[in-house]
Amino acid sequence: MRASILPIVLHVAAKELRDGVRHRAGYVTMGMFALTVIAFMSMSLAWGTMDVRLAAALFWIVLFFAATLQGERLFAEEEAAGTLLFLRIYVPAQAVLFGKMAAHLVTLIVLAVITLPLVIILMDAPLVLNAVFLGTLLLGLWGMAAADTLLAAVAAGASVRGGLVPVLLLPSMLPILLPAISLSAGGGEPVLLGGIALYDMMLTVGASMLFDSLWIES
Repeated sequence: MRASILPIVLHVAAKELRDGVRHRAGYVTMGMFALTVIAFMSMSLAWGTMDVRLAAALFWIVLFFAATLQGERLFAEEEAAGTLLFLRIYVPAQAVLFGKMAAHLVTLIVLAVITLPLVIILMDAPLVLNAVFLGTLLLGLWGMAAADTLLAAVAAGASVRGGLVPVLLLPSMLPILLPAISLSAGGGEPVLLGGIALYDMMLTVGASMLFDSLWIES
C-alpha cells in the first residue's frame, strides 16, 4: 500500500465506522448474536465450569460467525445505497480495500473486547489472558478481517449472495482458527503465532493483488 493513499484509506475507514454507528443494524446484529450464543451456552452449563479448550473454541466460533454477519454488509449496503459506483470512480481500489478492512478489524476488536469478559464470567471459562493470547487474538482478527473483506467484495458481485460469505470464509479461515483455538486454550506452541502471522500476510497480499481486477470487473 502506497503512503500517498494512506489518508484516503483512513477516510474510507472512518466513513465505514461512522456509517456503522449511524445505521447500527449490523453492530446490533453482531452483538445480539454473540450475547445469545453465550447466554444459551451458559444456561446449558447450569453455571458449571467449561473446559478451557471448549471455551476457546466457542469464543472463536462466535467471533467467526459474527464477523460474517458484518462482513456481508461491507459492500452490500454501499450497493443498496447507490454509492458503490461513486467509490469505483473516485476512490482508488486499494484505498477501498484497506479502508474497509481496517474498519472491519476495528469492529472485530471491539466485539472481542465485549465478548471475552462475557465468556469468562458467564461460562466460568479458565482462559489465560497472557501475551500469547493477546497476540493470537490480534493476529486471528487481522486474518479474519482480510479474508472477510475480500470475500464480501466477491459476494457483492455475485448473483446469489445469501450465505456466500460464511461458506467461502470457513475454508480460508481454518488455518487461522485451528491454531488460534489451541493457543487460546494454552495448549499450543508459541511458534504457531509466526504461522498465523505469515498466513495473515499472505491473505492481505493476495487480497491486494486480486482486488483491483475484482473491483473493475464487478
